[in-house]
Amino acid sequence: QVELVESGGGSVLTGGSLTLSCAVKVLSDCTYDMGWYRQAPGKGRTFVAYIDKQGNTRYADFVQGRFTISEDTARNVVSLQMNNLKPEDTAMYYCKTELPLEVIRNGPPKCEQNYWGRGTQVTVSN
Repeated sequence: QVELVESGGGSVLTGGSLTLSCAVKVLSDCTYDMGWYRQAPGKGRTFVAYIDKQGNTRYADFVQGRFTISEDTARNVVSLQMNNLKPEDTAMYYCKTELPLEVIRNGPPKCEQNYWGRGTQVTVSN
């Protein structure tokens, strides 16, 4: 079981910044990498950013250097710093656990389920 709680969303003007946070509570001995996704009105949920336990990161092409994902392992918080926001960044943002490669390959089965938070709304206007 994993509990994910996002915060930090809000309304900003074009060019503004926001930092989203995801409080992660893992109620087992499983370990997870983490990701951020977003869903704009009327569209599907899409990948935004990813970070693994070694600190390796990956971003969607549309990020274009504007967002930074990080993880504070001491506080169990995954953050998404978003700069130079555009109206097309308007969406509900979700954090999600990601299965580490070793779990995908070797299990255990109890750690092979991913979890989503409830999301935090980001609105960018002109």
